[in-house]
Amino acid sequence: MATRRAFVHRVPMGAPDDVSALQAAMAQGRIDPAAIVAILGKTEGNGCVNDFTRGFASMVLARTLAAASPATADGVCLVMSGGTEGGLSPHATVIESRATDEPAEAGALAVGRARTRPLPAEHLGRREQVDSVADGVRTAMADAGIADPRDVHFVQVKCPLLTAGRVAEAEARGQRTATRDTLKSMGLSRAASALGVGLALDEIPLTTAFDTVIGTDFSVYSGRASTSAGVELAEHEIVVLGTAPGWAGPLRIDHAVMADGLDVEPVRAALARLGLEAAGQLDPHQRGRLVALLAKAEAGSTGRLRGFRHTMLDDSDLSATRHARGFVAGALGSLVGHAEIYVSGGAEHQGPDGGGPVALIVSSR
Repeated sequence: MATRRAFVHRVPMGAPDDVSALQAAMAQGRIDPAAIVAILGKTEGNGCVNDFTRGFASMVLARTLAAASPATADGVCLVMSGGTEGGLSPHATVIESRATDEPAEAGALAVGRARTRPLPAEHLGRREQVDSVADGVRTAMADAGIADPRDVHFVQVKCPLLTAGRVAEAEARGQRTATRDTLKSMGLSRAASALGVGLALDEIPLTTAFDTVIGTDFSVYSGRASTSAGVELAEHEIVVLGTAPGWAGPLRIDHAVMADGLDVEPVRAALARLGLEAAGQLDPHQRGRLVALLAKAEAGSTGRLRGFRHTMLDDSDLSATRHARGFVAGALGSLVGHAEIYVSGGAEHQGPDGGGPVALIVSSR
């Protein structure tokens, strides 16, 4: 197989339908639309069931890519994460894979992608979803050339959720869904998808009684899964980031697991392993080498944070996921010095209860 090189670009978005920065980068030749593997976007909706900014942004991006590269646009994974609470800056992270004549380098960033078949509504939040995602992760690993699960540092999954219409369609076929609560279905879908990642990466044993664990036993988790649910799809879009032979370029990746929303020290240690060692906030030069920060955020289910009560779970005006996104984004932004970072809420089985995985992509030069 020819050597490949990964490219990662952050492009700002002035609104969910603003693709001007992406179009400019393609026009200037900085981004090759034919080489785009995935786009991970942070949009400014509420991140809940009725957050149609995700579908709006996906539609506009899909049309833009189709105009720029008709032959490859359908294969691009479009993972839109709703919610830019606090100082989070709406943006898109564009990931490319290009063939190159450069020699392969040990530790270079490798990327792979996969799509599963559409998920029947009655399988959402159940063992069938776990298995579907696990198979998809393995396919994405093979696409990247990653043979050893230990070489995977982050898996981003966009998963479906239930709507009233999807529940009714399943019931018309004589099937019962895991829940009829559409908001609860988001958490169940994220949970089952995360467990699928953990299963594929050998973090969770095959013998796990998944149907009794999903959304309930948060001691079972993946330290490298990031899952986001949306109404805009019925299948799963999966992006794997790691290292593998046959990849070139200066991009390097590492990951950390936050024990809670304040636990930035493991992230600082991962930055140091990537050559960005700092006792405090990254300086401007270091900040320029940080290509992407991808993280999960969750309000701890105990209602306490390091012994102190928090009210994220008691606020009936705002979903706890919205509080958690803004809170963790602030903690991580204070570490790296900017808030154009990807923080996704809802971390069921993604890191320990109240914590979450973080991936860092850094340029070595």
